[in-house]
Amino acid sequence: MTIPENVGHVHAASWHEVHRDSTDLAERLVAQGPWTGIVAVARGGLVPAAIVSRVLSVRRIESVALASYDGRVKGPVRIERSAATDLGTGAGWLVIDDLADTGATAEAVRAMLPSAYLAALYAKPAGRAWVDTFVREVSQQTWVDFPWERDPAP
Repeated sequence: MTIPENVGHVHAASWHEVHRDSTDLAERLVAQGPWTGIVAVARGGLVPAAIVSRVLSVRRIESVALASYDGRVKGPVRIERSAATDLGTGAGWLVIDDLADTGATAEAVRAMLPSAYLAALYAKPAGRAWVDTFVREVSQQTWVDFPWERDPAP
């Protein structure tokens, strides 16, 4: 696990916890719909988006890919894959990510899809304002270690 230097606490999220929190997120989103589709923010939003799509019975899933970490160093957001042009402004679309950290990724997604509804499993104080809904707030100094980021070898 590669963790930045300024981290005060590591929260190792389990698969069970991610599934539970994704289901809770979906239940909060029912009243906001109906949804045209879901946009998963790759890579962290892929697993939560799959769970949310099942709970909400949304079958159309698109993705965007952004990167801001290079090992331990957080840099500017690089757009690896933009939103499909047929999504327009994102009206009716639900964007799912795992974490709103500084808000930089969500800001980039909002620039692509300004009318989309952004949701994340977890939000840090600096990222809260960039998402419309989240399940749990974590401190800015907490590193959330998601199960898909860990080495699967025992």
